[in-house]
Amino acid sequence: MRLLLVGHGKMGKLVGELAPQYGFDVAGIIDPQSPSHGGGPDAAQWQGVDVAVDFTMPDVVVGNAVILARRGINLVIGTTGWQQHEPQVREAVAQGGAAAVVAPNFSTGVVLFEALVAEAARLFASQSDFGAFVHESHHATKKDAPSGTARSLKVAMERSGFARPIDVSSTRAGFIPGTHTIGFDGPAETITLSHAARDRTAFARGALAAARWVQGRHGWFTMADVLGVTS
Repeated sequence: MRLLLVGHGKMGKLVGELAPQYGFDVAGIIDPQSPSHGGGPDAAQWQGVDVAVDFTMPDVVVGNAVILARRGINLVIGTTGWQQHEPQVREAVAQGGAAAVVAPNFSTGVVLFEALVAEAARLFASQSDFGAFVHESHHATKKDAPSGTARSLKVAMERSGFARPIDVSSTRAGFIPGTHTIGFDGPAETITLSHAARDRTAFARGALAAARWVQGRHGWFTMADVLGVTS
């Protein structure tokens, strides 16, 4: 299988290094900031690519994704902060007969963590004395705050019936790969659930698992689909 790296920063390089373990050959790189840049999304050399894995910046996701999807190239998008343009990318995926796995976080642990958080929110929804919060910490260079994962966790809690306000806060410091903490606070006690990434390999491996899973499929998917997690 041929894999195209869209973005060649820390995550893109890691995906490329691990790709052979998942049965992929790296066909090339789209990243004008990289000396390995092989051309834009409409370049002829990407003909026959099976899947493109995008870890770029919010302002370039749509331009790349729309062209690649219309060419019938499947997408795995781990970049966050561009979701206001999601209908445009969905339309391109449908037009190209392609498939896309889009997730704010490709870590297997985070997907399962969200399922646990949703269940906790369901249990606490009827306990009116308890308030809830979401706090996330990431490295100083992460652009969007709160993170896409934090926003997704908040939505999961609300969908589970937690109707009271949920405070969301962020920290950007140092080199933190990513930590998300959910809390329920009552008059005399606090319950917290937390997920901490030790390094970026969990995200890269999840993206590659998604890239392998999406082959032969059509439509719009999340990591919950990849892992078979039902709400």
